[in-house]
Amino acid sequence: MAKATFRFYEELNDFLPPHRRRKDFDAEFKGKRSVKDMVAALGVPYAEIDLILANGRPVGFGHILRDGDRISVYPVFECLNIKNITRLRKVPLRKTKFIAGKNMTAVVKCMRLLGFDVYCDPALPDREIIEISNREKRIILTKSRKLLHFRDVTHGILISPGTTARQVKKIIEYLDINDQANSSLLCRFDPGIR
Repeated sequence: MAKATFRFYEELNDFLPPHRRRKDFDAEFKGKRSVKDMVAALGVPYAEIDLILANGRPVGFGHILRDGDRISVYPVFECLNIKNITRLRKVPLRKTKFIAGKNMTAVVKCMRLLGFDVYCDPALPDREIIEISNREKRIILTKSRKLLHFRDVTHGILISPGTTARQVKKIIEYLDINDQANSSLLCRFDPGIR
């Protein structure tokens, strides 16, 4: 059976079991398998990935694995300009509009207070959240890993357990959107957000 060596970086490790986090590991495969198929099988949602390197060269999701390949998988880059490298999406989803999944009421209230456009209807099923996200170019905010695994999710953020302040801070820092928030409320909301 063929195998490839995988390494996932930064927050992508949150989707992996502890024994595979922040280190190289081998994954076996049979026949023709694309990077996209293997990444899905390993449990990492496509929407969280911005760059894949195969043996040091940028590739798309359709890259067919070969025995002995070394695959490096990176999350969305916010501070590093990679526009001249092969990105997995032609047009990155960079609008700062959001749609929130279930159980996100506190985060939604804080994000709206800070001036962000956040659509939220707790009664919406996952499929409708995804449709609205794609149609209106909204980033999905969710506590559900399952929601981010749907193939047609273009961009989403998994909200980890913690205080509402920490969760909102993570969103703002992850997307580097401090300058788009109501700055007077931002400092009062959490002095650690600059």
